[in-house]
Amino acid sequence: MARRENSEINAGSMADIAFLLLIFFLVTTTMDVDSGISRKLSEKPPENYEPPIIKMKNILEINLNRNDEMLIEDEIKQIADVKQIAIDFLDNGGGIGKEVDGVAGTACAYCNGNKSEKSSDHPNKAIISVQSDRGTSYGMYITVQNQLLSAYTELRNRYAKNHLKGKYAGKSYDDLLLLSSNDKENKDLKAVIREVKEAYPQIISDAEPTK
Repeated sequence: MARRENSEINAGSMADIAFLLLIFFLVTTTMDVDSGISRKLSEKPPENYEPPIIKMKNILEINLNRNDEMLIEDEIKQIADVKQIAIDFLDNGGGIGKEVDGVAGTACAYCNGNKSEKSSDHPNKAIISVQSDRGTSYGMYITVQNQLLSAYTELRNRYAKNHLKGKYAGKSYDDLLLLSSNDKENKDLKAVIREVKEAYPQIISDAEPTK
């Protein structure tokens, strides 16, 4: 009797199916993307450093509790309110700026605020203090920070468009950053961006979270 040979299994179709499934899962699967904020930490002050006296009116206090509820200057506010409140505070211009190299500060000539004596004196004196709770959600904290950064960007865009001269006249702060990303060695452009940042310096303080 002739020996019966073992039949082979054609695995070619199985490989095709596996490959198609792999493509399907790669196309349809969503991945969590870490979110965050860009923030430069302040340098450690020298040992003999004495912190300046800060007027309370130059501090905007934002408090977040463990239920993601928000108080701004002891009033309940919503996320939609944060940006405009920050703009009004930063752009108030109710007094004079800080002393620089022994030269007394001056009033903010480019501010369009209400000049209220109860709010910040000058953008370079205005501090935004954010205090969260250890139970505050990360998403809430990031959302508030993004609203604050958006307020600074809007004010910087306005300053750039209205006050810059020469070849960068009429350009927004966002435009300048885009130009800088393509021309990182341009010293004139860096100086202009520095001017805009100094007009509205980003001063956000993260207070120690409450328990």
